[in-house]
Amino acid sequence: MKYDPIKEILGKVVRISPFLRKLFYKVLGLMFLREWHVKRALHAVVTNHPIRSMFDAGTGFGQYSYYCARHFPDLNIRAVDVKTQQINDCSAFFSGAGISNVVFAVEDLTLPLHSNEFDLILSVDVMEHIPDDVTVFRNFYQALRNGGFLLVNTPSTLGGSDVHSPGDKSFVEEHVRAGYDETEIRIKLESAGFLIEQLRFTYGRWGTIAWRLGIKIPMLSLNKSLAFFFLLPLYYLITLPFTLLFMYLDYRADNKTGTGLLVTAHKS
Repeated sequence: MKYDPIKEILGKVVRISPFLRKLFYKVLGLMFLREWHVKRALHAVVTNHPIRSMFDAGTGFGQYSYYCARHFPDLNIRAVDVKTQQINDCSAFFSGAGISNVVFAVEDLTLPLHSNEFDLILSVDVMEHIPDDVTVFRNFYQALRNGGFLLVNTPSTLGGSDVHSPGDKSFVEEHVRAGYDETEIRIKLESAGFLIEQLRFTYGRWGTIAWRLGIKIPMLSLNKSLAFFFLLPLYYLITLPFTLLFMYLDYRADNKTGTGLLVTAHKS
């Protein structure tokens, strides 16, 4: 399934008005389990360490920068993406909303553009799109100040991207890798200089069911026909209570395995 065309359609819709973009952020925060896990990890790092600046590496629609700007108003944020349209949309929305502690820019993460600038780098579902991930991890290390933190959220090889065997194709065609296993991401981050603080599996048994009910089935249906958009309210009326319950169970669980990985590392 190609995800970018759907993202482009969503981008056009939320570009219509600030209200629609704020509503879109709320829907993302509710329906995407990874946001639950990432926001918890963000809160733990920012509230327990002297974090003054953040680098949102691959900001997309800007929902994490929006969350951090609202909840941590003293935090200075630089949010970047390779897609000019998304950066322009985010910049216009944040400016219109009077949010002044976020700066947006078009950047390529494989280029060493920053050195000793940030206390926190956030990378959510970005690394699976980048072939030269080792270079990016090294650039992240260079961009952090001593004692700074890196949060990486990515699919795992234990079914991430809906890949369960060598012959399976990624659910998202834009992915250059299905995900990471625990050993691979440890080795790549440590070779860049990072010290791993925590590696947590997300989307365990219950989270995987929730993802299929709440995200996969609707996305596949929309990818086949946009007419399904008009059936979504009825679909979610039936499935949403079960989806949210399963998401909560995953959020509270200590998953021994899962289709997602959330890694917290720091620069000594």
